[in-house]
Amino acid sequence: MKIKLIKIGKTPIDFEVKSDEITFKGYLEYDSGKLILLRANLSGFTLCECSRCGEEFKLKVDEKIEFFICDGVFDSDASMDLDVVESFDSTADLDELLISELELIKSDYHSCENCKTE
Repeated sequence: MKIKLIKIGKTPIDFEVKSDEITFKGYLEYDSGKLILLRANLSGFTLCECSRCGEEFKLKVDEKIEFFICDGVFDSDASMDLDVVESFDSTADLDELLISELELIKSDYHSCENCKTE
């Protein structure tokens, strides 16, 4: 699902994207300048590899997600500490954001139930 950033104003635009057993649900809202605020919840289950034994298992996901989407290059101010994703085609590709958030979660260390009990 792609949303044109120009259409996002002060009234939040709700979205819901599903992939397999994961739901990415939240809203987009204009913040300031070229920044759009994304607030969402990522929930469900995803396949993950155990960091200890290497076996694949289903990882329960329940994460609050919040970052900004910048329409173009983000001119960072050293005094601001923001999580910003740059969009170079003036759209928010929610499917792509879902995938990248899942990959970020999977890159952490996770243990399957067998390794947690050892």
